[in-house]
Amino acid sequence: MLKSANPTRPTTIDELLDARLVARLSQLDLSSRKIFAGKLKGERRSKKRGESVEFADHRPYALGDDLRHIDWNIYGRLDRLFMKMFLEEEDLSLHIVIDASASGDTGEPNKFYYMQQVAMSMAYIGLVNLNRVAVTALGTRDTAVAPMGDQGIAGTIRDLRGRRRTQDIARFLCSLTPEGTTDFGRAAKRIAMTRRGKGIMLVLSDFFMKEGYETGLRLLSGRGYDVFALQILSPQEVEPEIAGDLRLVDIEDQDHAEVTISAPLLKKYKQNLSAYCEDLRTFCARREITALTIRTDTPIDTLILDYMRKRGLLR
Repeated sequence: MLKSANPTRPTTIDELLDARLVARLSQLDLSSRKIFAGKLKGERRSKKRGESVEFADHRPYALGDDLRHIDWNIYGRLDRLFMKMFLEEEDLSLHIVIDASASGDTGEPNKFYYMQQVAMSMAYIGLVNLNRVAVTALGTRDTAVAPMGDQGIAGTIRDLRGRRRTQDIARFLCSLTPEGTTDFGRAAKRIAMTRRGKGIMLVLSDFFMKEGYETGLRLLSGRGYDVFALQILSPQEVEPEIAGDLRLVDIEDQDHAEVTISAPLLKKYKQNLSAYCEDLRTFCARREITALTIRTDTPIDTLILDYMRKRGLLR
Protein backbone atom coordinates (compact mmCIF):
# COMPACT_ATOMS: atom_id res chain seq x y z
CA MET A 1 0.00 0.00 0.00
CA LEU A 2 1.39 3.39 -1.02
CA LYS A 3 2.05 6.04 1.61
CA SER A 4 -0.48 8.86 1.38
CA ALA A 5 0.94 11.65 -0.78
CA ASN A 6 -0.56 14.54 1.23
CA PRO A 7 -2.02 13.06 4.41
CA THR A 8 -4.29 15.26 6.51
CA ARG A 9 -2.61 16.29 9.77
CA PRO A 10 -5.33 17.81 11.96
CA THR A 11 -4.36 20.63 14.29
CA THR A 12 -7.71 21.55 15.84
CA ILE A 13 -10.80 19.79 17.10
CA ASP A 14 -12.81 21.19 14.18
CA GLU A 15 -10.73 19.06 11.81
CA LEU A 16 -11.46 15.95 13.87
CA LEU A 17 -15.09 16.43 14.81
CA ASP A 18 -17.64 17.62 12.27
CA ALA A 19 -19.70 20.42 13.82
CA ARG A 20 -22.82 19.06 12.08
CA LEU A 21 -22.26 15.71 13.78
CA VAL A 22 -21.80 17.03 17.31
CA ALA A 23 -25.52 17.50 18.02
CA ARG A 24 -26.28 13.92 16.96
CA LEU A 25 -23.40 12.50 18.99
CA SER A 26 -24.67 14.32 22.08
CA GLN A 27 -27.82 12.19 21.93
CA LEU A 28 -25.88 8.91 22.10
CA ASP A 29 -24.45 7.03 25.04
CA LEU A 30 -22.10 4.11 25.48
CA SER A 31 -23.66 0.70 25.83
CA SER A 32 -22.17 -2.47 27.24
CA ARG A 33 -23.24 -6.09 27.09
CA LYS A 34 -22.49 -6.27 30.80
CA ILE A 35 -23.52 -4.25 33.83
CA PHE A 36 -20.53 -2.80 35.62
CA ALA A 37 -19.86 -1.48 39.07
CA GLY A 38 -17.67 1.63 38.94
CA LYS A 39 -16.06 3.64 41.68
CA LEU A 40 -17.96 6.89 41.17
CA LYS A 41 -21.59 7.80 40.76
CA GLY A 42 -22.50 8.04 37.10
CA GLU A 43 -25.18 7.03 34.66
CA ARG A 44 -24.69 3.24 34.43
CA ARG A 45 -26.97 0.88 36.31
CA SER A 46 -25.20 -1.55 38.55
CA LYS A 47 -26.25 -4.80 40.19
CA LYS A 48 -25.05 -3.27 43.44
CA ARG A 49 -27.81 -2.04 45.70
CA GLY A 50 -27.51 1.63 46.45
CA GLU A 51 -29.55 4.70 47.22
CA SER A 52 -30.79 6.04 43.90
CA VAL A 53 -34.39 6.94 43.19
CA GLU A 54 -35.29 3.70 41.37
CA PHE A 55 -36.67 0.96 43.62
CA ALA A 56 -35.20 -2.54 43.18
CA ASP A 57 -36.25 -4.92 45.98
CA HIS A 58 -36.83 -5.48 49.69
CA ARG A 59 -34.79 -7.25 52.35
CA PRO A 60 -35.41 -7.89 56.04
CA TYR A 61 -34.30 -5.20 58.47
CA ALA A 62 -31.01 -5.84 60.29
CA LEU A 63 -29.77 -4.09 63.41
CA GLY A 64 -27.89 -0.94 62.44
CA ASP A 65 -29.72 -0.32 59.14
CA ASP A 66 -30.71 3.24 58.24
CA LEU A 67 -34.26 3.73 59.56
CA ARG A 68 -34.99 6.18 56.73
CA HIS A 69 -35.17 3.27 54.28
CA ILE A 70 -37.70 1.16 56.18
CA ASP A 71 -40.84 0.46 54.15
CA TRP A 72 -43.51 1.54 56.65
CA ASN A 73 -46.34 0.46 54.34
CA ILE A 74 -45.19 -3.17 54.59
CA TYR A 75 -44.73 -2.77 58.34
CA GLY A 76 -48.34 -1.60 58.62
CA ARG A 77 -49.56 -4.69 56.74
CA LEU A 78 -47.23 -7.39 58.07
CA ASP A 79 -46.02 -5.92 61.35
CA ARG A 80 -42.45 -6.71 60.20
CA LEU A 81 -39.59 -4.42 59.24
CA PHE A 82 -38.28 -4.51 55.66
CA MET A 83 -35.68 -2.28 54.02
CA LYS A 84 -36.13 -0.69 50.59
CA MET A 85 -33.27 -1.35 48.14
CA PHE A 86 -32.54 0.76 45.08
CA LEU A 87 -30.53 0.38 41.90
CA GLU A 88 -27.29 2.25 42.17
CA GLU A 89 -26.10 4.01 39.03
CA GLU A 90 -22.38 4.09 38.44
CA ASP A 91 -19.86 5.11 35.83
CA LEU A 92 -18.46 3.27 32.82
CA SER A 93 -14.94 3.63 31.49
CA LEU A 94 -14.10 4.07 27.81
CA HIS A 95 -10.54 3.24 26.75
CA ILE A 96 -9.67 3.93 23.11
CA VAL A 97 -6.54 2.30 21.69
CA ILE A 98 -5.38 3.82 18.39
CA ASP A 99 -2.66 2.29 16.21
CA ALA A 100 -0.18 5.07 15.41
CA SER A 101 2.35 2.90 13.57
CA ALA A 102 3.50 3.81 10.05
CA SER A 103 1.10 1.42 8.29
CA GLY A 104 -1.74 3.78 9.19
CA ASP A 105 -0.26 6.57 7.07
CA THR A 106 -1.51 5.05 3.83
CA GLY A 107 -4.54 5.11 1.58
CA GLU A 108 -6.96 7.73 0.31
CA PRO A 109 -8.71 8.71 2.53
CA ASN A 110 -5.81 8.32 4.95
CA LYS A 111 -6.30 5.48 7.43
CA PHE A 112 -4.75 7.21 10.43
CA TYR A 113 -6.75 10.40 9.94
CA TYR A 114 -9.90 8.27 9.80
CA MET A 115 -8.90 6.58 13.08
CA GLN A 116 -8.31 9.98 14.67
CA GLN A 117 -11.81 11.09 13.67
CA VAL A 118 -13.41 7.92 15.03
CA ALA A 119 -11.45 8.22 18.28
CA MET A 120 -12.50 11.85 18.72
CA SER A 121 -16.17 11.07 18.04
CA MET A 122 -16.24 8.18 20.52
CA ALA A 123 -14.31 10.13 23.15
CA TYR A 124 -16.79 13.00 22.81
CA ILE A 125 -19.72 10.65 23.44
CA GLY A 126 -18.00 9.28 26.53
CA LEU A 127 -17.12 12.71 27.91
CA VAL A 128 -20.57 14.31 27.50
CA ASN A 129 -22.09 11.35 29.35
CA LEU A 130 -19.65 11.77 32.26
CA ASN A 131 -17.84 8.50 31.64
CA ARG A 132 -14.12 8.15 32.36
CA VAL A 133 -12.23 8.33 29.06
CA ALA A 134 -8.67 7.27 28.21
CA VAL A 135 -6.81 7.18 24.88
CA THR A 136 -3.62 5.19 24.26
CA ALA A 137 -1.58 5.42 21.06
CA LEU A 138 0.38 2.39 19.84
CA GLY A 139 3.69 3.10 18.15
CA THR A 140 7.30 4.00 18.78
CA ARG A 141 8.77 7.30 19.85
CA ASP A 142 11.98 8.58 21.37
CA THR A 143 11.91 7.22 24.92
CA ALA A 144 13.35 10.52 26.16
CA VAL A 145 10.06 12.10 25.08
CA ALA A 146 7.75 9.15 25.72
CA PRO A 147 9.10 6.97 28.56
CA MET A 148 6.76 4.13 27.60
CA GLY A 149 7.99 4.07 24.01
CA ASP A 150 9.94 0.89 24.63
CA GLN A 151 6.66 -0.78 25.52
CA GLY A 152 5.15 -0.12 22.07
CA ILE A 153 3.15 2.83 23.41
CA ALA A 154 3.64 6.25 21.85
CA GLY A 155 1.59 8.11 24.44
CA THR A 156 -1.50 8.01 26.61
CA ILE A 157 -4.02 10.33 28.24
CA ARG A 158 -6.42 9.04 30.87
CA ASP A 159 -9.03 9.65 33.55
CA LEU A 160 -10.80 12.46 31.71
CA ARG A 161 -14.43 13.22 32.45
CA GLY A 162 -16.87 15.87 31.31
CA ARG A 163 -17.42 17.96 28.17
CA ARG A 164 -14.75 20.48 29.21
CA ARG A 165 -12.04 17.82 28.65
CA THR A 166 -12.90 17.52 24.94
CA GLN A 167 -10.07 19.88 23.97
CA ASP A 168 -7.57 17.78 25.95
CA ILE A 169 -8.48 14.69 23.90
CA ALA A 170 -8.29 16.72 20.66
CA ARG A 171 -4.84 18.10 21.47
CA PHE A 172 -3.56 14.62 22.27
CA LEU A 173 -4.90 13.13 19.05
CA CYS A 174 -3.56 16.03 16.97
CA SER A 175 -0.10 15.54 18.50
CA LEU A 176 0.16 12.00 17.10
CA THR A 177 2.03 11.16 13.92
CA PRO A 178 1.92 7.63 12.49
CA GLU A 179 5.48 6.37 12.40
CA GLY A 180 7.66 3.37 13.12
CA THR A 181 6.45 -0.01 14.27
CA THR A 182 4.74 -1.33 17.36
CA ASP A 183 4.87 -4.52 19.34
CA PHE A 184 1.16 -5.06 19.84
CA GLY A 185 1.64 -7.86 22.36
CA ARG A 186 3.93 -5.84 24.63
CA ALA A 187 1.77 -2.74 24.31
CA ALA A 188 -1.39 -4.71 25.14
CA LYS A 189 0.29 -6.19 28.21
CA ARG A 190 1.19 -2.71 29.39
CA ILE A 191 -2.37 -1.48 28.82
CA ALA A 192 -3.87 -4.51 30.58
CA MET A 193 -1.65 -3.94 33.62
CA THR A 194 -2.42 -0.24 33.96
CA ARG A 195 -6.07 0.12 32.92
CA ARG A 196 -8.51 1.11 35.61
CA GLY A 197 -12.11 0.32 36.37
CA LYS A 198 -14.33 -1.64 34.03
CA GLY A 199 -16.03 -0.69 30.81
CA ILE A 200 -15.48 -0.60 27.05
CA MET A 201 -12.24 -0.80 25.10
CA LEU A 202 -12.22 0.23 21.43
CA VAL A 203 -9.16 -0.85 19.42
CA LEU A 204 -8.61 1.05 16.13
CA SER A 205 -6.09 -0.57 13.78
CA ASP A 206 -5.64 -2.27 10.44
CA PHE A 207 -4.40 -5.30 12.44
CA PHE A 208 -1.65 -5.92 9.85
CA MET A 209 0.93 -6.98 12.42
CA LYS A 210 3.78 -9.31 11.50
CA GLU A 211 3.88 -10.72 15.01
CA GLY A 212 0.11 -11.28 14.87
CA TYR A 213 -2.79 -9.69 16.74
CA GLU A 214 -3.78 -12.77 18.76
CA THR A 215 -1.63 -12.26 21.87
CA GLY A 216 -2.53 -8.59 22.12
CA LEU A 217 -6.27 -9.11 21.84
CA ARG A 218 -6.16 -11.95 24.38
CA LEU A 219 -4.47 -9.62 26.86
CA LEU A 220 -6.98 -6.81 26.27
CA SER A 221 -10.10 -8.96 26.54
CA GLY A 222 -11.67 -9.90 29.84
CA ARG A 223 -11.11 -8.32 33.24
CA GLY A 224 -14.41 -6.51 33.08
CA TYR A 225 -13.93 -4.90 29.67
CA ASP A 226 -16.04 -5.30 26.56
CA VAL A 227 -13.57 -5.11 23.68
CA PHE A 228 -14.49 -3.83 20.21
CA ALA A 229 -11.94 -4.31 17.42
CA LEU A 230 -12.44 -1.89 14.54
CA GLN A 231 -10.31 -2.86 11.53
CA ILE A 232 -9.66 0.19 9.35
CA LEU A 233 -8.78 -0.43 5.69
CA SER A 234 -8.40 1.94 2.76
CA PRO A 235 -10.30 1.40 -0.51
CA GLN A 236 -6.98 0.80 -2.26
CA GLU A 237 -6.23 -2.10 0.07
CA VAL A 238 -9.56 -3.71 -0.65
CA GLU A 239 -9.55 -3.01 -4.41
CA PRO A 240 -5.92 -2.37 -5.48
CA GLU A 241 -5.37 -0.77 -8.86
CA ILE A 242 -1.76 -1.66 -9.62
CA ALA A 243 -0.04 -3.69 -12.33
CA GLY A 244 3.36 -4.55 -13.76
CA ASP A 245 6.74 -5.30 -12.19
CA LEU A 246 7.03 -3.70 -8.77
CA ARG A 247 9.41 -3.61 -5.83
CA LEU A 248 7.29 -3.54 -2.70
CA VAL A 249 8.79 -2.06 0.48
CA ASP A 250 7.25 -2.46 3.95
CA ILE A 251 6.53 1.04 5.24
CA GLU A 252 7.32 0.00 8.83
CA ASP A 253 10.43 -2.21 8.75
CA GLN A 254 11.63 -1.61 5.15
CA ASP A 255 11.40 -5.30 4.28
CA HIS A 256 10.98 -5.66 0.51
CA ALA A 257 9.94 -8.06 -2.24
CA GLU A 258 9.90 -7.91 -6.02
CA VAL A 259 6.68 -9.05 -7.66
CA THR A 260 4.90 -9.02 -10.99
CA ILE A 261 1.30 -7.87 -10.56
CA SER A 262 -1.11 -9.83 -12.73
CA ALA A 263 -4.85 -10.49 -12.73
CA PRO A 264 -4.46 -13.96 -11.11
CA LEU A 265 -2.17 -12.47 -8.43
CA LEU A 266 -4.66 -9.70 -7.64
CA LYS A 267 -7.43 -12.29 -7.37
CA LYS A 268 -5.30 -14.32 -4.97
CA TYR A 269 -4.54 -11.18 -2.96
CA LYS A 270 -8.23 -10.38 -2.54
CA GLN A 271 -8.93 -13.95 -1.44
CA ASN A 272 -6.12 -13.79 1.11
CA LEU A 273 -7.29 -10.41 2.42
CA SER A 274 -10.85 -11.67 2.75
CA ALA A 275 -9.63 -14.77 4.60
CA TYR A 276 -7.44 -12.65 6.89
CA CYS A 277 -10.34 -10.37 7.84
CA GLU A 278 -12.60 -13.38 8.39
CA ASP A 279 -9.98 -15.03 10.62
CA LEU A 280 -9.83 -11.83 12.69
CA ARG A 281 -13.61 -11.81 13.12
CA THR A 282 -13.66 -15.52 14.02
CA PHE A 283 -10.84 -15.11 16.54
CA CYS A 284 -12.67 -12.19 18.14
CA ALA A 285 -16.04 -13.96 18.21
CA ARG A 286 -14.54 -16.87 20.15
CA ARG A 287 -13.39 -14.45 22.82
CA GLU A 288 -16.55 -12.35 22.97
CA ILE A 289 -14.83 -9.46 21.17
CA THR A 290 -16.96 -7.58 18.64
CA ALA A 291 -15.04 -7.07 15.38
CA LEU A 292 -15.94 -4.85 12.44
CA THR A 293 -14.01 -4.15 9.21
CA ILE A 294 -14.62 -0.71 7.73
CA ARG A 295 -13.27 1.23 4.74
CA THR A 296 -12.05 4.79 5.12
CA ASP A 297 -14.45 6.02 2.46
CA THR A 298 -17.33 5.17 4.82
CA PRO A 299 -18.75 8.43 6.25
CA ILE A 300 -18.00 8.82 9.96
CA ASP A 301 -21.66 9.49 10.78
CA THR A 302 -22.67 6.25 9.05
CA LEU A 303 -20.10 4.30 11.06
CA ILE A 304 -21.05 5.87 14.39
CA LEU A 305 -24.80 6.25 14.04
CA ASP A 306 -25.49 3.07 12.10
CA TYR A 307 -22.87 0.34 12.29
CA MET A 308 -21.75 0.89 15.89
CA ARG A 309 -25.29 1.20 17.21
CA LYS A 310 -26.32 -2.01 15.46
CA ARG A 311 -23.42 -3.82 17.14
CA GLY A 312 -24.38 -2.63 20.59
CA LEU A 313 -21.54 -0.20 21.27
CA LEU A 314 -23.86 2.81 21.38
CA ARG A 315 -27.47 3.47 22.19
